[in-house]
Amino acid sequence: MSRLGKKPVAIPSGVKAQIEAGKIRVEGPKGKLALAIPTGIAISLENNTLSFKRPDDTADSKARHGLTWALVSNMVEGVSKGFSRTLEIKGVGYRAQVKGKALGLTLGFSHPVDFPLPEGVTAKVDGNTKVTLESADKALLGDVAAKIRALRPPEPYQGKGIKYSDEVILRKAGKSAASK
Repeated sequence: MSRLGKKPVAIPSGVKAQIEAGKIRVEGPKGKLALAIPTGIAISLENNTLSFKRPDDTADSKARHGLTWALVSNMVEGVSKGFSRTLEIKGVGYRAQVKGKALGLTLGFSHPVDFPLPEGVTAKVDGNTKVTLESADKALLGDVAAKIRALRPPEPYQGKGIKYSDEVILRKAGKSAASK
């Protein structure tokens, strides 16, 4: 049995969960999220805890059991606390600014890049080079952060580009001076 799937998910105060016809909806101070429940997984709500059951012990059922638990757990945490991801921009003249519902980036191209932020994701810029993205949906947040990083991934020689704040860039040695 899935070790995580066996654990119940506690619902904190201020968060409401509803189970209806193959969907679970979670609502809290940071937003509302919904998820289609995979076939074969049963979710029950009792005493502000969500518990998960699967029909059999096949590998597919075990995988869906743990996945469903993780997705619902992230939904509950997202609507109560929220998630954030920080990106750092490194390079001469590279900078970012928030333009309404878009993120304006200057990344050494011949033109500035305007990255539209999807509904549910907000951005803050500190010192023109530190971008903090926040959202209640962990998967959406990770996807948006990856797309922004892909605009100018960090290069290994000088480290210029966009990187996650906790990412370590392995630097390569450049060409050495002319040897005799």
